[in-house]
Amino acid sequence: MISIGIWFIFLAVVIHVYIWVLESFLWTKPKTTKLFGISHKDAVVSKQLAFNQGFYNLFLAIMTAIGAFTFLVGHVDVGYALLVAGTGSMIFAGLLLLLTDRTKRRAALVQFVAPAIGIVLIALG
Repeated sequence: MISIGIWFIFLAVVIHVYIWVLESFLWTKPKTTKLFGISHKDAVVSKQLAFNQGFYNLFLAIMTAIGAFTFLVGHVDVGYALLVAGTGSMIFAGLLLLLTDRTKRRAALVQFVAPAIGIVLIALG
């Protein structure tokens, strides 16, 4: 069960790195504005905020990846603590998005489902 959980954790890492790229570097591109459901004008106005938010996603991905690696090499307590911190932030941010903006349901699910499955499987394993 733990190995399947780790695969979901790494999927969450990849998703959050992808979100970082979208928010920090591709925010005003037409495909990105369509994906996030915002106008080009709003994207231009919010570009600096999105850039900063993107880095939060990158830092969560890094913390989670380090946690997974640390866990896998045998430092289970430290690795698990980092995994809970990283995935917990991903999960709660996704749930907050879901609860505050129903139009962003798909984005919220993408953000929190993989880390939630991953950490639950690791906890059960």
